[in-house]
Amino acid sequence: MSELESAATAIRAGELVVYPTETVYGLGANAVDSDAVERVFEAKGRDRSKPVSMAVPSAPSALDYVRATDREREFMARFLPGPVTVLCRRREVVPDELTAGEDRVGVRVPDHDLALRLCERAGTPITSTSANISGSGSVRRIDDLETSIREAVAVTIDGGETAGTESTVVDVSSGTIHRRGARADEIERWLDAR
Repeated sequence: MSELESAATAIRAGELVVYPTETVYGLGANAVDSDAVERVFEAKGRDRSKPVSMAVPSAPSALDYVRATDREREFMARFLPGPVTVLCRRREVVPDELTAGEDRVGVRVPDHDLALRLCERAGTPITSTSANISGSGSVRRIDDLETSIREAVAVTIDGGETAGTESTVVDVSSGTIHRRGARADEIERWLDAR
């Protein structure tokens, strides 16, 4: 079984994996499995009041999990796949644990072949959060993973060194950038023009 298939199988089984993206390494789990999401928070030492985003293989596939407005769909068509997280109103299938009880969830379509193939093969959205202990620096290389993260995951996919720039987090409905990252200036221009 390939590393990718092993990771997809682990995600379906509720386990954690580390996977590369075009930004940083991510900590992946089944994003619609409350117990798996809880394991992500435990592994990272993340405050439960801070939501985690989810990665999907395409913008259209996100619509099974979010109620996107026309403007959000237009934005997704323009910027996804890419280093962007779009906040959208979640559907009931998305657990409170992922969103910290909020009505919106961050959606990512990574612009990275291994990440996209993992999303497709897992057959479920996967958590999209950096593979680090909360508060520490993002991981750009597998060698930089904290020991506790290594011990918490079932599979690690090594995709080489990543760019290291975080995704830009944007609420299209309010026209607000919550975190400036990759492509932030271009996104800001798009928001201002509409």
